[in-house]
Amino acid sequence: MSDAGRIIAGSLFRDRTDLFIAIGVVAVVMMLIIPLPTVLLDALMAMNLVLSLLILLIVLYTKKATDFSVFPTLLLVITVFGLALNVSSTRLILTKGAAFDGRMIRAFSSFVVGSGGTEGLVVGFIIFIVIIAVQAVVITKGATRIAEVAARFALDAMPGKQMAIEAEYNSGAITEEESIIRKNDLQREVDFYGAMDGSSKFVSGNVKVGILITAVNILGGIIIGSVFHGEPISVAVGTYVAFSIGDGLLSQFPALLVSTATGIIVTRSVSDGTFGEDASSQFSRDGRIYWIGAFVLGGFALLPGFPWYVLVPLALALAFLAYRLSRKKVREEAAANQKNLEAKKPKDETGEMSPVVPLDPLSLELGYGLIPLVDRDKGAELLERIQRIRRESALDLGLVIPRIRIIDNMRLEPSEYCFKIKGADVGRGKIRMGYYLCINPGGVTDELPGEKTTDPAFGLPALWVNEDKRSDAERAGYTVVDSSSIIATHLTEIIKRHAQEILGRQDVQSILDTLKKDYPAVVEEAQKSLSLGGIQKVLQGLLRERVSIRNMVAILETLADYGPVTKDIQFLIEKARQALGRELCLQYADDERKLRVLTIEQTLEKKIIDSQVQTSSGAMSALDPGLQRSWIKALTRSIAVVEERGWLPVILCSEAARFLVKSSLDRELPTLAVLSVPEIASEITVEVVGEIKLED
Repeated sequence: MSDAGRIIAGSLFRDRTDLFIAIGVVAVVMMLIIPLPTVLLDALMAMNLVLSLLILLIVLYTKKATDFSVFPTLLLVITVFGLALNVSSTRLILTKGAAFDGRMIRAFSSFVVGSGGTEGLVVGFIIFIVIIAVQAVVITKGATRIAEVAARFALDAMPGKQMAIEAEYNSGAITEEESIIRKNDLQREVDFYGAMDGSSKFVSGNVKVGILITAVNILGGIIIGSVFHGEPISVAVGTYVAFSIGDGLLSQFPALLVSTATGIIVTRSVSDGTFGEDASSQFSRDGRIYWIGAFVLGGFALLPGFPWYVLVPLALALAFLAYRLSRKKVREEAAANQKNLEAKKPKDETGEMSPVVPLDPLSLELGYGLIPLVDRDKGAELLERIQRIRRESALDLGLVIPRIRIIDNMRLEPSEYCFKIKGADVGRGKIRMGYYLCINPGGVTDELPGEKTTDPAFGLPALWVNEDKRSDAERAGYTVVDSSSIIATHLTEIIKRHAQEILGRQDVQSILDTLKKDYPAVVEEAQKSLSLGGIQKVLQGLLRERVSIRNMVAILETLADYGPVTKDIQFLIEKARQALGRELCLQYADDERKLRVLTIEQTLEKKIIDSQVQTSSGAMSALDPGLQRSWIKALTRSIAVVEERGWLPVILCSEAARFLVKSSLDRELPTLAVLSVPEIASEITVEVVGEIKLED
């Protein structure tokens, strides 16, 4: 069957199931009014008995109470179903009298009572009263109380549990999907126990109504038999009391099963397994209790008058069980001791070490003086910021940053921190706890007293000031940041600057596997043209220039188009950039979609193209040192003019020169944007604000 066929069949099955359930619920309610034939009544009573038994078995085999979330609603339906059967049987008993031929009621009454005549009626009535008492006084009352307490405690504990889930999510211990699943489970748990608090009243109400219906049946049957049918009192009592007791027993036995299931499900709130698994595990922990039980039973067997033929076999069975459990515990302790001894034995270092010592993709090491920034007891604001940065990086760059390991390094200075990518230091800085970093963005006129330093993320001049001077610094035009913001900003810049190093082949494979679910044709065609390593190099080339790879479909379609033609990675990168032209232009354009650019003098651009050399890493620009200095000087002068006018500097050149221009700037101006003419989208307005040319 095709996927479409399976989907249609599943939809029809669900629709039919919903239709059958709806018809069944309506039929149960209508049974309170419409008379039923005795054959159908027997079938429905048997169904009620089996359904109650199934509910009890499902509860016993359910690991968590919330896994049987339909139980509160099912309680109402099964209660109404039982009452409808009661009403239907009452109608038939009172109308037919001695001619009533309901075999389930007759057979159940005879089997349970065990004898006929007045003695049987008394025994049956006593059994009926005992069942009612067990349900009302013991099971139902206890289950109702437990449901009330569980609902109250679950609701009171909900805010704390939600905060704990948020803390784990913010620290990176769980993913966003896991946090959503846990929150939904928590909400279902609260809703379930809240529903059970009210649903348990159905069970207690059913018990009370059962007593009332039986009493009405007996009294009404005697009146109808003696007054309307003209039967003697003794005959009327024998007929209607027998039928009423049989009907009451048959209706209360399924109710007893359901009330037992209710009590079990509300008392297993701390269980992690089924009732059988928990009982087996917890009753087999210690064999000593069974030794004691065996000796006690043996002592009773020696006393005169006690049935030794019953107690002695039970004592021997307990002794055998105690022996088995004791042997099992000894074996487990011996295995644990052996394992500990092997762990403590001196071993050859080469034998203990794994052949692969993995490095963290990205880690943050802190001096001990900065530990309060990640201490949960003190807010752990930095953890929340790091989690937010990971989400923002996924949206901005299309790169899912792996979990960032945070460790304390005693070799660092107390106020120092360090970022590492795969074990290599890529950035560090120092933090003065309790102080604020005031960064001079360039327009500050009033100097403030403070300890001079530099911003660790961008290298801008800055000052350390205390809380008292914070407002003065903000009025003077400084950008004031706290300790957590310093590290968070530095981390953001580290990710942007080294995104291509973070993206590994396994990450690329994960991206392709995820996309393959929705775009199988695109992924398969791209992988036919390029290897996994080739796709990785293209994505790394885009990330190196801070181009988002979030639109992976467009990138893979481009690779599928040009991959069969050439395997030149740089050529494929340029074509992928052109496919992402609109995103690139909007990244640098203003709100009116106007892109202000600097162009390169034609002669200078030709010199850059002619300087191309092929290396093991691909093509790159190799200008003469003197020409390189003049080129950078001219470029710096043009950029300064553009920045003075408040615009973002962007260079526009030909497709052939774009990568060579960019490679010539990697050392001096690595963040400068360089676009080619084919990358300009049609709806973007280009305004040339200057031309870069060498001095005479």
